[in-house]
Amino acid sequence: MRHRSAILLAAILILAAMPAFAATQAVNTNTISPTLKVNVTVQDAIQLTLATGSQCAIAAGGGADYNMSFGNVDALGINAPACGSQFAPVTPGVTNSAYYTDYKLTPIFTSQSVSTNTLKAYVSTNFAKANLSVVYATSAPGTIAGLSPMGITAGTANTLATNAVSATALTQYLGVEIDPSNGAGLTGADSAIITYTLTVQ
Repeated sequence: MRHRSAILLAAILILAAMPAFAATQAVNTNTISPTLKVNVTVQDAIQLTLATGSQCAIAAGGGADYNMSFGNVDALGINAPACGSQFAPVTPGVTNSAYYTDYKLTPIFTSQSVSTNTLKAYVSTNFAKANLSVVYATSAPGTIAGLSPMGITAGTANTLATNAVSATALTQYLGVEIDPSNGAGLTGADSAIITYTLTVQ
């Protein structure tokens, strides 16, 4: 008898320790309340998109995630830009001309442990032609001096923004400078690829 009482007590204690769940069926009642446990694993997420500003169109694809085109350009600034704006050389035949446009960068990050962040860019594939270079500005340039050369390695990447607000578009400026060099292989089509990096930490 003592043995049965001990078993019964142990069973009661085990049942008392188990979570209480509603029954999934019942009789002699018009109400029942089963329960459901919903499980998820939340992951942090990050996104960076480029979009057209007020000038040159930015489209998806074209040899990279995005592409844009200034059309015909020259070192004297004679060609009107297919889109965007231009700076004629200060001293024709001696100093550079530039073609540039505004565009939008939108960083989005969610469920991160912090919101501090940096947004950087560099030319990961440079122009093949020696007389071309990528230039940039984080605010509207008033003269060609307002455009700076963009780094051409990950180690020399330029900081475009620090602690940007998630889901808020940033207006940036991007262009091409053409120097007045002469020599073989300095005309014709060419392209460069820029790599952007958003880091939240």
